[in-house]
Amino acid sequence: MTTPSSLLDEIEGSVQGHRDGHGFVLRDDGIGDIYLPPNEMRAVLHKDRVKVRIVRQDRKGRPEGRVVEIVERPVHPIIGRLLHESGIWIVAPEDKRYGQDVLIPKLAIGTGKPGQVVVVELTEPPALFGQPVGRVKEVLGEIDDPGMEIEIAVRKYSVPHEFSDACIGLARTLPDKVRAQDKPNRIDLTDVPLVTIDGEDARDFDDAVYCEPAKVGRGKGWRLLVAIADVSHYVSTGSAIDVDAYERATSVYFPRRVIPMLPEKLSNGLCSLNPDVERLCMVCDMLVNAKGDVHAYQFYPAVMFSHARFTYTEVAAILANTRGPEASKRKERVDDLLNLQDVYKALLASRAVRGAVDFETTETQIVCDESGQIEKIVPRTRNEAHRLIEEAMLAANVCSADFIEHGKHPGLFRVHEGPTPEKKDILRNYLKALGLPFGLSDDPKPGEFQKIAQATKDRPDAQQIHTMLLRSMQQAIYTPMNSGHFGLAYEAYTHFTSPIRRYPDLLVHRVIKAILTRQKYQLPALPLPGEAHAKLAKRLQKNKAGVKMEASAPKTQMSYAEQQAWEAAGLHCSANERRADEASRDVEAWLKCKYMREHLGEEYSGVVTSVTTFGIFVTLDAMYVEGLVHITELGGEYFRLDEVRQELRGERTGIRYAIGTRVQIQVSRVDLDGRKIDFRLVNGLEDMTARSVREKGSVSKERPGLVRSEATTPLRENTAGQPKRRKDHVRERTSGPATAKKVPASKTLYKKKIGKVRSSKR
Repeated sequence: MTTPSSLLDEIEGSVQGHRDGHGFVLRDDGIGDIYLPPNEMRAVLHKDRVKVRIVRQDRKGRPEGRVVEIVERPVHPIIGRLLHESGIWIVAPEDKRYGQDVLIPKLAIGTGKPGQVVVVELTEPPALFGQPVGRVKEVLGEIDDPGMEIEIAVRKYSVPHEFSDACIGLARTLPDKVRAQDKPNRIDLTDVPLVTIDGEDARDFDDAVYCEPAKVGRGKGWRLLVAIADVSHYVSTGSAIDVDAYERATSVYFPRRVIPMLPEKLSNGLCSLNPDVERLCMVCDMLVNAKGDVHAYQFYPAVMFSHARFTYTEVAAILANTRGPEASKRKERVDDLLNLQDVYKALLASRAVRGAVDFETTETQIVCDESGQIEKIVPRTRNEAHRLIEEAMLAANVCSADFIEHGKHPGLFRVHEGPTPEKKDILRNYLKALGLPFGLSDDPKPGEFQKIAQATKDRPDAQQIHTMLLRSMQQAIYTPMNSGHFGLAYEAYTHFTSPIRRYPDLLVHRVIKAILTRQKYQLPALPLPGEAHAKLAKRLQKNKAGVKMEASAPKTQMSYAEQQAWEAAGLHCSANERRADEASRDVEAWLKCKYMREHLGEEYSGVVTSVTTFGIFVTLDAMYVEGLVHITELGGEYFRLDEVRQELRGERTGIRYAIGTRVQIQVSRVDLDGRKIDFRLVNGLEDMTARSVREKGSVSKERPGLVRSEATTPLRENTAGQPKRRKDHVRERTSGPATAKKVPASKTLYKKKIGKVRSSKR
């Protein structure tokens, strides 16, 4: 075979493998990946940086490469089980992408015992004819120890989980309460009945709210106060606490444990808006008209006193029955909650006018016992109180973005762009194949997605359609270049409401303070971006190829160095947000696998949630656990992947397995290390989405019973980038009456009208 000279160019990238002995190189230029055959993977490890030369295309059309140089071998600890086999000590990596066991000399096992989970440091890299060699650096304990899955995840994903000595030392010097010297130049809101509304298990309270009826223009409306913990007062730029917070970029949430962005003295104490104590805050003070448009707003630092700590369940019960037992315990706050319900109803109406995308999806919660073992998996219920708070947070975030833009100051926006041309075409073809009377314009708006979602919500295949709509969207990122938020249909949007757990919110607070004092906030000398940052930058570069960009020109002139610094900060925060999500999902997958080991052989009903060339993924109705029915379990015939309809179809019988198809399965295998659950198909139930059609077809001339799929490109997408539902991600809602209460007047409202926000590209 003659290789074109253009294929002989050397290309640099990072190794991503092993998978069944194979691997691939994630190219630095973002133009596709390079396949590495098994023999090329012997001398390299997952995450190694290499130079490769493309030498041919394999039989599946993939560019196949040969490693010509190992550029860098990053120092990454390997986590695995310590084993003693035939007199030889080895560590079997927990992350199967490493693909090779690590040899451990007897004198290098430390205190490790067979079967324990250990952290290994490599002392000798792999070679063509030799395994890697290492030493035990840390013994984590037994695999069944409570919390072991979290200990593995934080090391596997390099999540910072220990604060530096300098950070801890500085935190100790902070006061335990608000002092007199902290109060100058702040509005006193201690007599305003601000309250916090959070989940039952919440320990840090970022936000408090209050609402009263008010005249807006010539009509009726509301004055809505959203008070956010003033973290920036205690965490100064470039301090030891700030450096650690930037490195983490976000708090990481696991079942029964949180790795906070800030030391506990701040996150659960001094910065948390706990009830019945004074706290420093930044306030977004808004006037909302009857249509739900923010007529005017202002920002100011204040001192507040939380008058009550409510839970979502409690508020929902009060709003549902203002004469019930919950309301009788909180008589003095019932009218305030009804005012919040009224402004929420108006904000919801404005949301509908904007055409913001709003999908109802099922989220799950893992319930563990005292020992950390999983007891059950239940759907996470959402009520009107959740949505009420979320709409208030959205309004404050929009005002923050508007304030930064009109202040002509650099800052980070939360940008969510429209679908890429490739995803747009897939969705368009899918809707056409289903015969739906909806199309997508060349420049789709959020309202088009919401129109489809609303029109199909009562169809039996609604879940299938909404899943495809959701997967067609890109992930949101932080960037100084504002191009709007597609999903929420905002022209400008940022994150202001959670500075205790998100570093971008802390930066937004600092920028707002700088604008208020007519100064300019200067980013500190931040640590160099890490691996997660580099990977995300390449992925974004690849996604944006061929996409029309309409980011608004910044209203302030930034120097090249300043723009680069803000872009690096945005990429770092975006990448570490994904890192936190990946670590959380890894722990949840481990717990679910361990839970399902107790249910091997049992049968359950479920629904197909994803279709690939190698089988179907099924989510169980009762347990909300996903597993794979491999294509070899679907029957003795050939299956083709219909990329347009997103279904596997049997060539002989015509039976179809599409997203939303209901099936009956048996739990057949659980791989705890690989985080995989395998199901066996028992029998297909009624197809709730695409008809299970059996057609007369031709019999294959190849060996009977052989199962295959003709398609070569797996379409199982990672939807994990969809953000966890927090207070600034909203869904449906209801309404109620209102009463009045006064708020002390503060400084003149910022007169920039926001008005109705038009939909825009993200």
